Amino acid sequence: MQAKAVGVYAGHAISEPQAFEDVTVAVAQPTGRDILVEIQAVSVNPIDTKQRLNQATTTVPRILGFDAVGCVIAVGEAVTSLMTDDIVYYAGANNRPGSNAQYQLVDERLAALAPKKWEQTAAAGLPLTGLTAWEALFEKLAWQPAKNANVGHSVLIVNGAGGVGSVAIQLAKWAGLTVITTAGQAKTKAWVKDLGADIVLDYHEDLATQLAAQQIKLVDSAILLQSTDNYLPIVAPLMRPLSTIVAVVTNAKPLRMALLKPKSLNFAWEFMFTKSNYQLPEMATQGMILAKMAQLADDGILKPTTKKVIAGINAATLTEAHATVETGQMLGKLVLTAPFNA
Repeated sequence: MQAKAVGVYAGHAISEPQAFEDVTVAVAQPTGRDILVEIQAVSVNPIDTKQRLNQATTTVPRILGFDAVGCVIAVGEAVTSLMTDDIVYYAGANNRPGSNAQYQLVDERLAALAPKKWEQTAAAGLPLTGLTAWEALFEKLAWQPAKNANVGHSVLIVNGAGGVGSVAIQLAKWAGLTVITTAGQAKTKAWVKDLGADIVLDYHEDLATQLAAQQIKLVDSAILLQSTDNYLPIVAPLMRPLSTIVAVVTNAKPLRMALLKPKSLNFAWEFMFTKSNYQLPEMATQGMILAKMAQLADDGILKPTTKKVIAGINAATLTEAHATVETGQMLGKLVLTAPFNA
């Protein structure tokens, strides 16, 4: 069985014509706990652009794509949670061929039924950012994942208007947290307020001064979704002693960890591919989280964060999508819809 796909043969700048190529790849039948999904829509995340740029030269095309919604067309002999014809969504694993292809194999434990009341373009924009936000809030920060379960506590989300921040704000509000976030433009400030942020700080100005103006001295937790190098020393003084900072963006220089010691602050990395990369028993929690978020979506508690949709999945449209994401100015998520190489 053959499938149309979009491949990468080496790490190229998105301005180079060979950044992506339309290819044909063989499709294997699922075995074990794998399901075979016919892809209907995908989204592009910053990790897609980083992995494209860092791709070593290869003669076998690398298929990127870490978010998808599609229809299950076959299942492995050990699959128990999903069936053919199910419409599923997932972020998959970053060490296997991705979703920028007509068909993709993915472990059932990483997938769940897609929200029934959302368009496919909305569902495709949720998995990676949703899982990252959920794990940061409810695993790393250990807030309780239940409605209004954390009233009286606060979280500072640096860069609330991006993909992860757009979901994290909503989940935090559902869980009862006071949500403080950062934004810089009128449109991003309006976006995060619409998502439920209680306090919006202008990242161009001093954060501590702005918090003090809101009668807030310290915050109970923080998620850094922008330069960890820049924001760790800015945020550490704002933290309550014994609290936790979660970071998502890899540091470029050694971090000033000594800043955390006087207050005994905890620091944790969040990388949602860790569970699948190491085949941990906890990887099954990702399917469970996606199922819970699908319910929150269908209940109207989560709003879609997809802000831009491109028709068709091919080298040209993925080039456009990656160029847009690489600007770092995206509100929410960008999604592409099938058909492939049309």
